[in-house]
Amino acid sequence: MSKAKTFASLRSMGKSFSVKSIVMLSFLIGSLLLSGCTRKKAPLGTKENPIKLYFVPAVDAKVIDANSRRFTDYLEAHTPYHYKVSVPQSYIAVVEAFGTKRADVAGLNTFGYALAHKKYGAEALLTLIRFGKPTYQSQFVVRADSPIKKLEDLNGKKIAFVDPASTSGYLLPSKTLKDKHIKPKETVFAMKHDSVISMVYQHQVDAGATFYSPVEKGEIQDARRLVLTQYPDVIKKVRILDLSSPIPNDPIVFRKDLSPEMKTKLVQALKDFIQTPEGKKAFQEVFGATGLVDTNDQKYESTLQMFQDMGVDLESMKGS
Repeated sequence: MSKAKTFASLRSMGKSFSVKSIVMLSFLIGSLLLSGCTRKKAPLGTKENPIKLYFVPAVDAKVIDANSRRFTDYLEAHTPYHYKVSVPQSYIAVVEAFGTKRADVAGLNTFGYALAHKKYGAEALLTLIRFGKPTYQSQFVVRADSPIKKLEDLNGKKIAFVDPASTSGYLLPSKTLKDKHIKPKETVFAMKHDSVISMVYQHQVDAGATFYSPVEKGEIQDARRLVLTQYPDVIKKVRILDLSSPIPNDPIVFRKDLSPEMKTKLVQALKDFIQTPEGKKAFQEVFGATGLVDTNDQKYESTLQMFQDMGVDLESMKGS
């Protein structure tokens, strides 16, 4: 064979080898990418994909951190699942986590539940028991020496509320006033329950609206207790004028597409846990609760209707 033919043959072989190599390499890369894309996520509840349990930061983060291990230890010992506890910066973050399947179970306030249910179908399966009741009310407070004697006397008065997203500190008492055709002259938002009490105490407003809890063992449990250190005589100086209608306490909320078996086991485990000494302490410190009772979304329908009546567009609200 001539040198020219030999070189031509080698060039041809080189071209052929290069094309085949590229084809093979492409095939291998495609296979790897495809296998990566189609690789199944570990089943929910396994160590690789634990059930995500969210606590809303209603109390000090250190309190939640100290109790989170109590929850996970008990639940992992009494269910076949693994768990991961998270504490977001706000209830809105929990709501959005339900939408992206980053939250499976959460203790939410009523407003947060309403958002999660309306936007993502989250389900209320347990209601917290506080002070022996599965419901709570708002209270209207005035100065003890105020001429205001009944709820209707608030018409045309200056009233302090907590904040626009507070169920007990604004939405529920506002609904009560609206139903009775009572229109305040001025509305101010103090942003905290104790600040509302302080404003009433200091004559800054005619009345205020906060959460209510019944007296327990001779001691007040409503919002006035929050300022006892600052104002030791607050019980004498600030009195309860009236209460709102009751609505269900805050719920334990579950992602809608969890399996029925998983929901059943989790609900039972949580109910059993709160009956133990460790569980009672954990629930009391994290949720201020002493018990749990079964519930469903239907039992919160009147609360959802209240939000609608107050002009709250749940579907349009977004996290920030």
